Amino acid sequence: MEELFLPRTEFDSYDDFFNNYTLNVPENFNFAYDVMDAIAAKKPDAPALVWTNDEDDYLEISFGKMKEMSDQAASFFMSCGVKKGDFVMLILQRRYEFWVSMLALHKIGAVAIPATHMLTTDDLIYRNNFTKIKMIVAVTVPDVIAHINESLKESPSVKAVAFVNEMGVDRPVENPPEGWLDFTAGCKNAAPFVAPPREEVSTNKDLMLGYFTSGTTSHPKLAVHNFLYPLGHITTAKYWQHVQNGGLHLTVADSGWAKTSWGRLYGQWICETALFVYDYHSRFKPIDLLHQVQKHRITTFCAPPTIYRFLIQEDLSGIDFSSLTHCSTAGEPLSEEVFNRWKEITGLEITEGFGQSETTVCLFNFEGQKIKPGSIGKPSPYYNLHLLDDNNEDVGTAVVGQIAFKLDMEKFGDTQGRFPGLVVEYYGEPEKTNAAFHDGYYYTGDTAWRDEDGYYWFVGRCDDVIKCSGYRIGTFEVESVLMKHPAVVECAVTGAPDPIRGQVVKATIILAKDYKPGDADLVKDIQRFVKETTAPYKYPRIVEFVDALPKTTSGKIMRKAIRAQDAAKTDAK
Repeated sequence: MEELFLPRTEFDSYDDFFNNYTLNVPENFNFAYDVMDAIAAKKPDAPALVWTNDEDDYLEISFGKMKEMSDQAASFFMSCGVKKGDFVMLILQRRYEFWVSMLALHKIGAVAIPATHMLTTDDLIYRNNFTKIKMIVAVTVPDVIAHINESLKESPSVKAVAFVNEMGVDRPVENPPEGWLDFTAGCKNAAPFVAPPREEVSTNKDLMLGYFTSGTTSHPKLAVHNFLYPLGHITTAKYWQHVQNGGLHLTVADSGWAKTSWGRLYGQWICETALFVYDYHSRFKPIDLLHQVQKHRITTFCAPPTIYRFLIQEDLSGIDFSSLTHCSTAGEPLSEEVFNRWKEITGLEITEGFGQSETTVCLFNFEGQKIKPGSIGKPSPYYNLHLLDDNNEDVGTAVVGQIAFKLDMEKFGDTQGRFPGLVVEYYGEPEKTNAAFHDGYYYTGDTAWRDEDGYYWFVGRCDDVIKCSGYRIGTFEVESVLMKHPAVVECAVTGAPDPIRGQVVKATIILAKDYKPGDADLVKDIQRFVKETTAPYKYPRIVEFVDALPKTTSGKIMRKAIRAQDAAKTDAK
């Protein structure tokens, strides 16, 4: 299928790839119709998605069946009043209904907003009202249902809510939430789907998908993509992850995060590989994941470095890795120790990649290049990368600068120089959009340096976003919660080095006068408070009480100084 969009698919070297990779962009592209339905017509019985869970339930959905199911879901959504341009939130963890729903929403021109099941009531109220969410589809996890029900009291735009059983295949829910629609029954009983005329569904510039992405000085902003976004992920799947036509690809990610769009949806299906989804419910056990790789003969595998770090701690002597042909990673820097140990165990090198919710893969290690463990590689085509200093000047070799992409790709007829895969805007916030797009560049907010061989090395965020076990955590969000605790007078949240997770959330706190810093129960209470007030993964694993926070002369907290102290302590060990 990728041959339809690539005039040339094979390249002699990285330079050949970067300079000569081009896309044929259809005039009115819709992934659901032009890729999925087209593959369904060509090879209806080929597997599109293989789903299993830790209860050994199993479901294989062919491309033909995926078309049928997405048509039914599109009809169901339309019967609920969803139409072109409406925002629909999907809180579906790793349920196969997520993929069905995404295609269905594309088919009617609605905007999908994938979300994590860990959102609290306040998180949901903000998201519902900010985007005028029209409908929510969620799994029947008690906390998820409870938070959504509470949020509906202050979310007037939400007109319908539908549930999906978190367990099994088409298994009825014993106690369905009151007032909710049954997604499975609704799809099965829906009227035959009649696709609207394509010009009424979408154009290339219409919004298709959005992800809330954390910042440090405000609520999360919504990065939105148009209908050309899937085409940008051909590079992600074909040239970074090396998925195979007819293969079976596993990316470890929850459907609420952009990593799913990166690793198990658009580019992979364009390349006609099947997606493998392991829907575990109990606490994640790395060895269970490898048993799935062995049992189902996974061909390509992608996971954050945290997963690889956990995996190499296991006894892997009895695992058969012979089906694997390629392994990749992104989200955090990969240590040389993990790289070498994984290669020793499996015979495969892990290729790093770099990108954001706002992009597709921007940098990665191209096939045939020497891999430098820890390096995020070299730029992808269309990403005309510059490292800029505070004066917007290019920095030299071995100097840290902000990663920025020059907007000079006008071949797509967009006067702003946007190209498939790059974020359109931060929805509803022109100031933040203009802060990211100006002076002919898109500014990522991430920093890196370049070595003498042209390899790039990630350094960190400009705005203090913490990356912990693949999650992006905004310091502002955690600080806002901490300040609601009666013991906290002032606080600073930073990322502290961690050998397993890369970074963990650290809270440096000045206590109210009636509280004592040596109280171990107080630490636990603060951590519990954060877990119960916002998404649990944001809680501070490290809590330190201090008499004063480092500040600038203007009174701003110097988080950089706290991070430097923590780094020095780590180096001294």
